[in-house]
Amino acid sequence: MQGRDSICAVVLSYNEELHLDRCLARLKPLVDRIIVVDSFSTDGTLAIARSHGAEVLQNAFVNHAHQFQWGIDNANIETGWILRIDSDEYLEPELISQLREELPELGPEIGAISFRRKVFFQGRWIRWGGYYPTVLTRLWRVGAARIEQRWMDEHVLVEQGETILFKKGDLVDENLKDLTDWTEKHNGYTTRQAIEFLSIDYPLLPRQHTGELNGQAQIKRFMRNGVYARAPLLLRVFLYQFQRYILRLGFLDGRKGLIFHTLQGFWNFFLVDAKIAEARVYIRQHGIDKYREHLAKRHNIHLPVPEDHTR
Repeated sequence: MQGRDSICAVVLSYNEELHLDRCLARLKPLVDRIIVVDSFSTDGTLAIARSHGAEVLQNAFVNHAHQFQWGIDNANIETGWILRIDSDEYLEPELISQLREELPELGPEIGAISFRRKVFFQGRWIRWGGYYPTVLTRLWRVGAARIEQRWMDEHVLVEQGETILFKKGDLVDENLKDLTDWTEKHNGYTTRQAIEFLSIDYPLLPRQHTGELNGQAQIKRFMRNGVYARAPLLLRVFLYQFQRYILRLGFLDGRKGLIFHTLQGFWNFFLVDAKIAEARVYIRQHGIDKYREHLAKRHNIHLPVPEDHTR
């Protein structure tokens, strides 16, 4: 049994030899245990993980939410806290110092800690367009929270205690891979995002109690599901890009910011809407169950059948 202020970091990986060394090197002075949950990498990821003293668990990937929760449930974690982090993320030194200094002073009423996320794209800090700061809950007491089970945009749901924000430094998201890898990865994300939007109108996913999100996450979820999802398909993409790039000053991020906001904003959500339109036609022609079979065969996405779903 480790101390109540000890931390276990849970890191997801799949062919992350480019990022993992940076991530784990930053973590080692802070955490007491590192668990790398790997999706059967074929590069040097596992060797890098073990060179840092990390324990490796391997599990077939379903989605990020399932993979993180599977790692937490199967790692026999006995530290006081759990830290969730991706391979292409790292903690700034100022945040590490704040955690080392202030974590031992927190009372039992504090159940979780949120960080500000800072995104870099092609070496450029994406500061505008509503992208900074994004506040994410990433550290919580063992047993005080769980991972929201969604296909995309999942959050940590805190069930015990208060959540506070540490802001002397940031959680940095800096992917070093090229645009080909970036677009391939985000193409997969758009399929999952389309499923989340489709599930608002079709019985694709089981209903779930989402629990309490932090303030910013709650607002974003409402805007996405309550406002954006109800706006006209495709037209909403243009409106979203206008408010992000013009009204929220995304143009101040310069040339690389133009690439990022166009790809991550306009291209990403246009592709989501195009996939939604395609799926609606398929469902009208073949039915919801055939669409499930199509997702499994074409995208290796196996959706759980809602209990109240009838064929």
